[in-house]
Amino acid sequence: MAIISVIGGGQLARMMVPPASELGVSLKVLVESAQSSAAQVVVDAPVGAATDRDAVRTLVAGADVLTFEHEHVPHDLLRELIDSGVSVHPGPHALAFAQDKILMRDRLSSSGFPCPAWVRIPCDDSAHSVISSFLAAHGPEVIAKTARGGYDGKGVRVIDTSTDLDDWLVAAQEGGPELLLEEKVLFTRELSALVARNPSGQVAAWPIVESIQRDGVCSEVIAPAPGLTDTQHAEIQQLAIRVAEELDVTGVLAVELFDVVDPSTGQPRIVINELAMRPHNSGHWTITGAVTSQFEQHLRAVADLPLGDTSPIAPWTVMANVLGSQLPTLTDALPEVLRAFPQAKVNIYGKEVRPGRKLGHVTMSGHDLDDVLAHAREAAALLRGEDISPPHTKDNS
Repeated sequence: MAIISVIGGGQLARMMVPPASELGVSLKVLVESAQSSAAQVVVDAPVGAATDRDAVRTLVAGADVLTFEHEHVPHDLLRELIDSGVSVHPGPHALAFAQDKILMRDRLSSSGFPCPAWVRIPCDDSAHSVISSFLAAHGPEVIAKTARGGYDGKGVRVIDTSTDLDDWLVAAQEGGPELLLEEKVLFTRELSALVARNPSGQVAAWPIVESIQRDGVCSEVIAPAPGLTDTQHAEIQQLAIRVAEELDVTGVLAVELFDVVDPSTGQPRIVINELAMRPHNSGHWTITGAVTSQFEQHLRAVADLPLGDTSPIAPWTVMANVLGSQLPTLTDALPEVLRAFPQAKVNIYGKEVRPGRKLGHVTMSGHDLDDVLAHAREAAALLRGEDISPPHTKDNS
């Protein structure tokens, strides 16, 4: 039996468990606490931080490969593991571009990939001058980001004056993450391209999806993204595959994109926003909406197994996140949700309820996008403890 070690005990590691069992793979998961999502479903999951060298070394002992459910793992530790003979996927040379936005922007821009205009903010007295110059060229508002540590809208700020970042500049000068500025792209929607690549170089891509954000957090995903021509769809898939190959990514790669209309030409274009080198929220729909889920595919990829079929199982699939709830626990709503929507696929992460927290998701598939979208939203609303009666129905007479 192959043994795959995973750093991180959140819902992504939790959702690797069913396909691992089906493939006959044994998962060893380093969890942050005994109450974490993955710890509830993985036998004898050791507790420890991703920065704990002893815990990580114990985790990989006897394993065939090490992978991750988040990117916050020290680069030098991974290098040490590789030097000692551990197989690490994705490798630290690739993971660095998901860990550091300045490295990512520099590499993608120099390789000719479509990116927003951007600049690194120096940690010295010239910082305000650089910010003012960038605002003059790309304002009136621009996006400031911390190079490391940001996710789900954290570490991102919209600014319109050079003094809006004074607190971040102080933190950066005191050893905190470096900062960068990006133009505030006028996009019509957000897209996500999910691909997988194994060490042998085989690649596979799922349909491009539309990702709907609320307060900087993914709320819904529509697969495939409505309104793309076959040519546009193929071009975006090839863009994501090129990124995976250029950066030597192994495992699942999510390329988050802005769908932009160029103001000077009126023509659509695609701009890369972020990268994630692991299973991703925009790919949860694949668990029940594709022949091979992103979680099974990630395990196949890091173990250098042949990749699976990524075809969708229905014309439309919608995934709706459950962000916070009025209920003490989401399972309280299960009878009502499953009675109202027997076709719903519910995934609950076992987390303590907190406002805005990702607690689970609902997936629906079908032939009518309006119905599928409405039902997914209504089922997620029930899990949040909201009243949706009467539920959405469509007259098919």
